[in-house]
Amino acid sequence: MKCQEQKWDQLFKSIGNIFITSARYLQGDNLWQFGESALIRKFPLILMTEKMKEQRKNIMFEQTFKNIDDTLWKDAGCSSELDYVEQTSWVLFLKYLDDLEKDKATAAELTGKTYASIIAPEFQWTKWAAPKLKNGKIDHNALTGDDLGNFVNGKLFPYLKKIKTDAEYADTIEYKIGEIFSELKNKIQSGYNLREVVNLVDELRFRTHKEKHEMSHLYEAKIKNMGNAGRNGGEYYTPRPLIKTIVRVVAPKIGDTIYDGAAGSAGFLCEAFDYLKQSKKLSTVDTEKLQKKTFYGKEKKSLAYIIGIMNMILHGVEAPNIIHTNTLAENLADIQDKDRYDVILANPPFGGKERAEVKQNFPIKTGETASLFLQHFIKMLKAGGKAGVVIKNTFLSNTDNASIALRKELLNNCNLHTVLDLPGGTFTGAGVKTVVLFFEKGISTKKTWFYQLNLGRNLGKTNPLSEKDLADFVKLQASRASAYEGPETENSWNVDIKSLSEAEMDLSAKNPNTPEEPPLRKPKEILKEMKALDKKSAAVLNSILRMI
Repeated sequence: MKCQEQKWDQLFKSIGNIFITSARYLQGDNLWQFGESALIRKFPLILMTEKMKEQRKNIMFEQTFKNIDDTLWKDAGCSSELDYVEQTSWVLFLKYLDDLEKDKATAAELTGKTYASIIAPEFQWTKWAAPKLKNGKIDHNALTGDDLGNFVNGKLFPYLKKIKTDAEYADTIEYKIGEIFSELKNKIQSGYNLREVVNLVDELRFRTHKEKHEMSHLYEAKIKNMGNAGRNGGEYYTPRPLIKTIVRVVAPKIGDTIYDGAAGSAGFLCEAFDYLKQSKKLSTVDTEKLQKKTFYGKEKKSLAYIIGIMNMILHGVEAPNIIHTNTLAENLADIQDKDRYDVILANPPFGGKERAEVKQNFPIKTGETASLFLQHFIKMLKAGGKAGVVIKNTFLSNTDNASIALRKELLNNCNLHTVLDLPGGTFTGAGVKTVVLFFEKGISTKKTWFYQLNLGRNLGKTNPLSEKDLADFVKLQASRASAYEGPETENSWNVDIKSLSEAEMDLSAKNPNTPEEPPLRKPKEILKEMKALDKKSAAVLNSILRMI
């Protein structure tokens, strides 16, 4: 028995020594002031090592991104946060692609197969961007200055644009490479600045799931900054706590097809991907479905399209099914059953305007872009399909003919079961109040449950929306008694659609359960109370004077 205990002691001591070595490497000896023997006795703290490594890596990644921004700030071709994200994206993508090819080559070697590289040898990252010496450092003879700029603009980009012509299908990474580089151009004017950016990106790794996960979070942060930098922040960035909440309420399943016709930076598709990955233990078939047959998007603007693809790739979708097109240019009459989706998640642009010929694609004619998108989403949803769509709150009450007709269309063809009324400031720079419409296609609306998000504080850049803010809504929404009714609280109520005026179908979010404000007191009452308080104050002062 004693011999066994000695063996365990020796094992514990060995683990403790490993921990000490790791800790010294990460933080230095000064951190461990309580002594090595105490540390060995507390060996379970070894778990902290991994956490510290992760924190150290996060700091390193963040610093790398900051250094890239600092370099691009010096360049004459990059003048805004939007430029920084765009230019960082294409360099990151090529580094990611290099790591992906290495992983595929290794996997092929393990199974005795030969891997055919996507990129020709002379255009591979390790050839033009980061040729290495034996010690692992970048060769000082690597292209730089004008030589690097001329190679990227004159050879690399034209080659990458043509790759999609060799792709068999549109859902392959080869096709996506061609699409991305057909939309992009290198704006980094100085080849020396480009060399600095390339060297910094080369330090990043995309080999493990954890590394890709960390990178995806940092990239999301950059998209958020880009959204905050522009007047129309919501165009690029929908707050992630709101997206997570919408995905949780809609609750897609593996096997569903999920669509966002105003994809932007693909936040909804990325979040739905993360949600489904965690929903169950994935089989090989499930993984294949998630990679190629689940997520679909369309985006009109070039920069948002590129960022959306890059964002999905960093989240783990190798060849995102996002198309660069104007969604609204599609005539609703041409949409067939095969074109429809099980789930729609979207935040279409607010207040945009479309050309007259585009409006002809819709039965309800309107100049409001969001209203055109809502018609598109209703048409694109399968019977029994579910949707969560962000829209301006004025949609609920506008009295123009188009808005009334669209409300009737929604209520007659879909079950608008829930409306989440969001506070002002939810979207940075948007300057409008919004609601989220949750509906299912196939049956008409009988009752709609409203939830008004009252936070008691102003939202903004330094005080954004959080998941905690939305927790009560998620809990109550899940506890709805039936498909037609939800719980009544100070912040939530039900509206019977039969009670609405047939002419207008006004769905204004007017909370009938808000506690009534106490009536204002009369001036005489206030003065009487003030006099009484003065008397009390005088009595207290007199008692203090007598004590002195």
